[in-house]
Amino acid sequence: MALGSGEQVNAILTYDEKASKAKGSDKYFVMATQNGMMKKTAIEEFHSVRRSGLIAIKLRKDDNLRWVRASSGEDQIILVSSGGQAIRFGEKDCRPLGRATAGVGGIKLRKGDKVVGMDVVDSAEIKDPNSKLLVVMANGYGKRTLLKFYKKQKRAGIGIKTAKITPKTGPIVAAQVVPPEAKEIIAISDRGTVIRTEVESISTLGRATQGVRIMKVEPGDRVSSATLF
Repeated sequence: MALGSGEQVNAILTYDEKASKAKGSDKYFVMATQNGMMKKTAIEEFHSVRRSGLIAIKLRKDDNLRWVRASSGEDQIILVSSGGQAIRFGEKDCRPLGRATAGVGGIKLRKGDKVVGMDVVDSAEIKDPNSKLLVVMANGYGKRTLLKFYKKQKRAGIGIKTAKITPKTGPIVAAQVVPPEAKEIIAISDRGTVIRTEVESISTLGRATQGVRIMKVEPGDRVSSATLF
């Protein structure tokens, strides 16, 4: 892909078009920016992608596209901010828009806050009382919290607390709904330290808690990313 001046890759989505058509489930790409903007665009609008790429979303100068997920049109969206807020709302609150548009507000952020995680909650996860959200914080703390404790709201609100952020924990750096097949988590620090641990070893706690230490971070270092597999 040929990138323009000042551009960088921020989101990668593996998408199997044939498998999706066979299931008949995925209809849209849902996008989220670090400033809390949301957008939903029909997948068919991306069928013919040029070598130079296509415009997927119109961004403001101080914003960046960070996440892209496939959705069915009947799912729910959850957004998590670095300052410890989260909002869960129905995907239908975001009407489908064309590629060259800016989208709509997903979460109202306080000054200095930014979105650090977006995920799609599918119908199976909505129905499962044991579905959980994982959050990981900069100083190596993390936890899982039952999704049922995140009540469904209208989009563009300030959301509810998802973690108690303190100097000990640092801000949230990653958040993801835990899929049923996930067995392990990999977390990587700014200085290249990597840990791999079992998902079940991370405590399930309430929303307004600090979590438990999942990675020892040296002074001056911080967790930069985490993923489940």
